[in-house]
Amino acid sequence: MSETGAVIEATSDASPVASSDAAWIEIAAPLPVARLAAECRDLEALYRINPYLYFKTWRRTGPGTFHAEFRNESNQQDVVLDLRVHDAPGHGFTVEYAQGLKRRTVFAFEPFDGGSRLTITDDYEGAPAEERERRAEEVDKSLPAWGAALRVYFLRLKRWSWLPGWRGYTRRLWIPMKPSARRIVWLLYLITVVEFFFFLFVLLIYLLEQHR
Repeated sequence: MSETGAVIEATSDASPVASSDAAWIEIAAPLPVARLAAECRDLEALYRINPYLYFKTWRRTGPGTFHAEFRNESNQQDVVLDLRVHDAPGHGFTVEYAQGLKRRTVFAFEPFDGGSRLTITDDYEGAPAEERERRAEEVDKSLPAWGAALRVYFLRLKRWSWLPGWRGYTRRLWIPMKPSARRIVWLLYLITVVEFFFFLFVLLIYLLEQHR
């Protein structure tokens, strides 16, 4: 593997963490740093938003520890992980993995352009270079898509979180859905909106004809 940076918003060429084998994304969000960090502390929601991860199990096993089982469609791997969360300076935190090729994922937050910026870094440096090359098929390729999905989610959070019931629906129903199911639901919403406006158009024509 080689060091790569996937760009969602502005990024630098240097790895955000001390690692010779890392991949990262930077996401601009229209939220204050403290609020963005608080939203990301809902770790289950944060990971389920990734459109390539199909979860079978996510459960808390203790303070700051979790067990997850999922299918990663980006590399066609069935993954079983035990995760532990560690606080970092400021609002940041690190998720360490007890299994798999990936050693940790680092989440860092900073003010940016009237809102904030989230940097997510996957660090693979824990295993020897020869082993990383041999197990290259385990590299998580979903990071850019995850960043794009999170950016859309943060924009919707900024726009719609004032609406009564929106947060409850999003967290309890929409996020736990499989990614394919979320896409189908979104498509149904669009179809419903189009049908509604078509109905209004037909009704308008009917009313105009009635008043001739």
